[in-house]
Amino acid sequence: MIGEDLQITIGKRHFVELLTQEAIQNRVSELAQGLHTQYRNLDPVFIVVLNGAFIFAADLLRASGLNCDIQFVKLSSYQGTTSTGIVQQILGVQIPLRGRHVVVVEDIVDTGRTMKYFGKLLENENPASIEFVTLLSKPDCHETVFESPYIGFEIPDKFVIGYGLDLDGKARNLPAIYQLAE
Repeated sequence: MIGEDLQITIGKRHFVELLTQEAIQNRVSELAQGLHTQYRNLDPVFIVVLNGAFIFAADLLRASGLNCDIQFVKLSSYQGTTSTGIVQQILGVQIPLRGRHVVVVEDIVDTGRTMKYFGKLLENENPASIEFVTLLSKPDCHETVFESPYIGFEIPDKFVIGYGLDLDGKARNLPAIYQLAE
């Protein structure tokens, strides 16, 4: 899982590889298989949280082989490298969710506030079920309970970029995940 001391620099910040491309792809395949097993005949709605989860979601949904609807939402609670503590919904779901099985695809769960906020919004739509899948989770940062059978990796409380995660819009295209160097 740990890279071979690969480093990159973005602006004045230095990052080291935390998760290799191979480790990420292997875990995405495992998560996709689990989702396929759970939702194969249910025609779920996948709600992808933009911008960070788009690469993860594309790989995950292709690997799942599921017949599904895909929607995008944009939620924001970050400015630079830190959370503002305030969740904003910038773009919402555009289809009815009543009676549908909903799977929210997120890139990273830090405090858990965003997923708690969004989960409550979704409950108001009366879906058949709601499940969350996240590539990364920082359990040491959780301020709310966040449990899911679909967590890619638990990571330490470090700022990370790559594979959809960014620093002020940069580095989303990196195939691996890098953490801020000490």
